[in-house]
Amino acid sequence: MAPFLDEHRIDSEESIARLDSRGALRSLATAGAQVREALSLSEEAGIERVAGGERPRSVLVASLGGSAVVCDVLELLAEPGSPVPVSTRRNLPLPGWVGPLDLVIAVSQSGRAAGPLALAAEAGRRGAALLTVGAPESPLADVCARARGVHISIGSGRSSSRTALWSMLAPVVLAAGHLGLVDVSAKVLEDVADRLDERADACRPSSESFVNPAKVLAADLAEGVPVVLGDGPLNGVAAMRAASMLARTARMPAMFGELPDDASQIVACFDGPFTSAFGAGAGGGMGGAGTGGAETGGSAPTGERDIFADPYLDPQPAPRLGLLMLRDFVPETPSPEAAEMDALTEVVVSSAHETGIKVSQVTAEPGHPLVRLAGQIATTDFAATYLALGLGLDPSVSPHIADLGERTGR
Repeated sequence: MAPFLDEHRIDSEESIARLDSRGALRSLATAGAQVREALSLSEEAGIERVAGGERPRSVLVASLGGSAVVCDVLELLAEPGSPVPVSTRRNLPLPGWVGPLDLVIAVSQSGRAAGPLALAAEAGRRGAALLTVGAPESPLADVCARARGVHISIGSGRSSSRTALWSMLAPVVLAAGHLGLVDVSAKVLEDVADRLDERADACRPSSESFVNPAKVLAADLAEGVPVVLGDGPLNGVAAMRAASMLARTARMPAMFGELPDDASQIVACFDGPFTSAFGAGAGGGMGGAGTGGAETGGSAPTGERDIFADPYLDPQPAPRLGLLMLRDFVPETPSPEAAEMDALTEVVVSSAHETGIKVSQVTAEPGHPLVRLAGQIATTDFAATYLALGLGLDPSVSPHIADLGERTGR
């Protein structure tokens, strides 16, 4: 039986206030403000002093959990032209090659995450340059002070690493920009803040379900088992973040992939047990004849939603596969690589449609890569949060996560 999303819950301020105990929606809406505050806090902390203002031999980034995407974004931005290698690490051991000529960046919203904290401490003992981002007056800040590094505070009122992403990410990419590792300046981050503000306005709670892009996407995702696919490295990072938010915030298991490498494993699912092609023979495969034709819920073909079905009285169909396709902006005159990627994406989407799979698409608006990525992440972050609320779940509080913490002391 597929989960039922109650649109009244995500259109009612009273319902949102009752379910959203820690103000996840409100925190997501501050993403643009987080970037602007991060610019100010970075300047106050002396971000130009990172690594002595000189380009390091290499950069290692340590972050995990809700802040893990910081590593992924820096790798994405650095890959095209960074003059030094950028690598990531979640926990000890710190690689043996890290020494006084290298820069270690450790990120933790609370300043207490064991992995980044231990890596920062070991980097300090080896004399490596250190940049830390996290809560002020935290163990991470203390480690950084002892190592004579630069610690940048994430500001006040940040209760969750999932909703404080830009407080952690903005200082890291700004520092990398100062060192010439990525093409990111304060001006680019101001554009990021503007894009995040635009997404927050479009996805605001007062915007009704039929016009709010995040609420529409949440309703689509509630209809099946989501697979998130990005059309290249930029949307690959966005897909990874979306799958994480769907699982942690909305409690929806989601797999993710990135084109072109993951095309086969995603398309292979199109004739699996969660699609109408299952048991239908070769017709449901790539370029096949179309959907299976069986009906569920009284009148709707398999893979489609019966808008007349009563979610409480009528038999509900089994969960079906749903494809969330994250697409990049394609200019009027695309490069050969962009044109080839767009063509592959169209083939995957067409194949999904032919198999009766619900397809949702989120396309980036033009801008700097970080600006485009910001818009994609904001839309899917809001969608995952609305999905949790529509399912009657608190997006910030999970009893099983709390139980895990009590049992493991984490």
